[in-house]
Amino acid sequence: MSGHDSKYFSTTKKGEIPELKEELNSQYKDKRKDAVKKVIAAMTVGKDVSSLFTDVLNCMQTENLELKKLVYLYLINYAKSQPDLAILAVNTFVKDSQDPNPLIRALAVRTMGCIRVDKITEYLCDPLQKCLKDDDPYVRKTAAVCVAKLFDINAELVEDRGFLEALKDLISDNNPMVVANAVAALAEIQDKSASPIFEINSVTLTKLLTALNECTEWGQVFILDSLSRYKAADPREAENIVERVTPRLQHANCAVVLSAVKMILQQMELITSTDVIRNLCKKMAPPLVTLLSAEPEIQYVALRNINLIVQKRPTILAHEIKVFFCKYNDPIYVKMEKLEIMIKLASDRNIDQVLLEFKEYATEVDVDFVRKAVRAIGRCAIKLERAAERCISVLLELIKIKVNYVVQEAIIVIKDIFRRYPNTYESIIATLCESLDTLDEPEAKASMIWIIGEYAERIDNADELLESFLENFPEEPAQVQLQLLTATVKLFLKKPTEGPQQMIQVVLNNATVETDNPDLRDRAYIYWRLLSTDPEAAKDVVLAEKPVITDDSNQLEPSLLDELLANISTLSSVYHKPPEAFVTRLKPTVQKTEDEDYVEGGETETSGNPVDGAAPVAAAPAPVPDLLGDLMGTDDAAIVPVDDYTTLSGPPLPVVLPASSGQGLQISAQLTRQDGQVFYNMLLENNSQTVLDGFMIQFNKNSFGLAAAGPLQVQPLQPGESARTMLPMVLSQNMSDGPTNSLLQVAVKNNQPPVKYFTDKIVLHALFSEDGRMERGTFLETWRSLPDSNEVQKDFPGITITSIDSTLDLLAASNMFFIAKRKNGNQDVLYLSAKAPKGVPFLIELTAMVGQPGLKCAVKTPTPEIAPLFFESLEMLFKS
Repeated sequence: MSGHDSKYFSTTKKGEIPELKEELNSQYKDKRKDAVKKVIAAMTVGKDVSSLFTDVLNCMQTENLELKKLVYLYLINYAKSQPDLAILAVNTFVKDSQDPNPLIRALAVRTMGCIRVDKITEYLCDPLQKCLKDDDPYVRKTAAVCVAKLFDINAELVEDRGFLEALKDLISDNNPMVVANAVAALAEIQDKSASPIFEINSVTLTKLLTALNECTEWGQVFILDSLSRYKAADPREAENIVERVTPRLQHANCAVVLSAVKMILQQMELITSTDVIRNLCKKMAPPLVTLLSAEPEIQYVALRNINLIVQKRPTILAHEIKVFFCKYNDPIYVKMEKLEIMIKLASDRNIDQVLLEFKEYATEVDVDFVRKAVRAIGRCAIKLERAAERCISVLLELIKIKVNYVVQEAIIVIKDIFRRYPNTYESIIATLCESLDTLDEPEAKASMIWIIGEYAERIDNADELLESFLENFPEEPAQVQLQLLTATVKLFLKKPTEGPQQMIQVVLNNATVETDNPDLRDRAYIYWRLLSTDPEAAKDVVLAEKPVITDDSNQLEPSLLDELLANISTLSSVYHKPPEAFVTRLKPTVQKTEDEDYVEGGETETSGNPVDGAAPVAAAPAPVPDLLGDLMGTDDAAIVPVDDYTTLSGPPLPVVLPASSGQGLQISAQLTRQDGQVFYNMLLENNSQTVLDGFMIQFNKNSFGLAAAGPLQVQPLQPGESARTMLPMVLSQNMSDGPTNSLLQVAVKNNQPPVKYFTDKIVLHALFSEDGRMERGTFLETWRSLPDSNEVQKDFPGITITSIDSTLDLLAASNMFFIAKRKNGNQDVLYLSAKAPKGVPFLIELTAMVGQPGLKCAVKTPTPEIAPLFFESLEMLFKS
């Protein structure tokens, strides 16, 4: 629509639909066109105009390209809800695919590809085959993308009709844009297919490199991304490929530059000549530096990618460290990334420049940036042994400024420097002790206490210094308490005089009797037992020589780094996570046909057994992803970020840890199941005034052995921010003894102590597996084989079933599969099956009268002790 069409959004008349219907059937073309615009406007703002489907369909027969586009847009949106009526449009599509105007031919094929209705798919094949061989390149490139869409709907059909071969033929097309779209379509199909479909050989390679010089910028990105997967046969071929790709580094589009860098980095792995590698590193530096003169958002993406590149090839930007110096007007997220890269590029040659910069940053007003700058100085000291003394001098200068948070951050990093260079810089301890009274942050206190304990024999008044901390021992955070306990034991072992003896008694008593923290209590008991039985053994344990630390806190594993470098210029390289960590593809869904619907059984037996008159029913279909607005054949709607699972369906998550109990951290969570995997669906909200980071989670032993399958991945939460995450879970890893219950005890830890403990409920239906559907005969046989004592019943007077279909859909979504249905008087009796963990079958009988309160549930299972958990879960499911 043009800029003058905003008027179509302003109509709110009561009789809008009848009026639109009348205008759509007008004999005047302009009036029909205006009516279609009003319909599209209503559709855009969320109004249901599906009742006008046939009237809009009648407007398809037109020569007006604008009107035809609008009608096609409407069709894409509503064809899924009106599949039978959408068939009526097929003839027009087929006719338009043979229109003399190439724009109309392309539009027809594109629209048919976007209408994800199985009945239309078979009609799409013939026009698509013709368009793949069309004389006009615009039609061919559109048809290429359409093949990828068709593969997503019906992969077998694409293979059977030879569309994949036709796509591969298009790689030899004389039009570079057709080649680019064919590559994009084949790459997308390859992502969805387990078998090899798009393999580049030496012939294909030459064709793609030739097309690279002539196609548009996004076409170049598609081709470069595909070429990056090609492994050269030998170093000579790798050098030739790189030589052809290198001119792309001068491109104005950032995406092309990064894709070219990715391609070159991949081929550099095979190149053996050091001269060639050195020259390539020199050539890659200027384009990467140029990216840093773009907008802040692009700078950030570039910096995240550069962070990966310098970990693999630091020589590329070794001489360009000045471009990463922070400007006064850089946003904080850009400054933080620049700091990280400066640490990685710091060397003995440039450390003086870097330290001057860091010292300057440490006097700025942004507290988080200042803290990071001080930590950066410490990390440089740990990384560069020859520069460590200069780094410490800068830290001491900063301590003399007497700015509280600078002093505390400096003490934290000096503790790490002592770990890296033991018995080297202890002369500065006296200066640190002068700032003892100003410490109020747990990590700074813990660091200072560690220094006092570690070097107690060199500090004359070590016992007095520790005693000043001991006065508030019960109120201190767990991190400080643990460090105080260990430091006091160290002091006692190094100076076993009367003062430390009294201190150790007080500390051990506080840590064992007065505390609720199991970590602190257990450590105190171990120390107590060691000290009372064998003090020499205690010395060997507590005063053992510690391993020297290195600055690898921000380095990635080599295998992960290689995977991320293969994904440069994608979200993966910005998140620094592999794609599967935050993206999953939806499984293809199966439409339910009419003949699969259940047939009502007659009124026969009234006993609790399933009856032969009951008939099976197929599960209701899941909604098909909407592909409206698909541009280049990339199926965005079929990709669901992990963090967005909770937005797809379901009620708000229940609060399990209120902010008042979590020191400002509020957690809402619930067990859920997605694509055959159990997840702990969590929403974390930061209601405190500090940044929350370093999240960790642990589950106590429970009846189903639920445990986290991986770490809790949550980005740092700024004050007022929230984050959703889906934590994968495993079963039978963490089993508890005793009777089965639904208790799930959870501990969450972050950078703000203490550890937060809360209790959640295990939702049994989240543990039901997808293979729980039984054949009707098997269901009957299993029901009869189980003794009556294994049947447990419960009434739910507060639950009302309003519709059998919606109830079955609700239960099917939780892997409770419909087996049969019968009538018992005026009540409906439903039979379902499910499979709990360890393959335990659940046979379920639900009895209710539609529209009337009251639901009776009977369950037969080999483990009837789980039945109460099932009833709890069922009630929660219906009330949600």
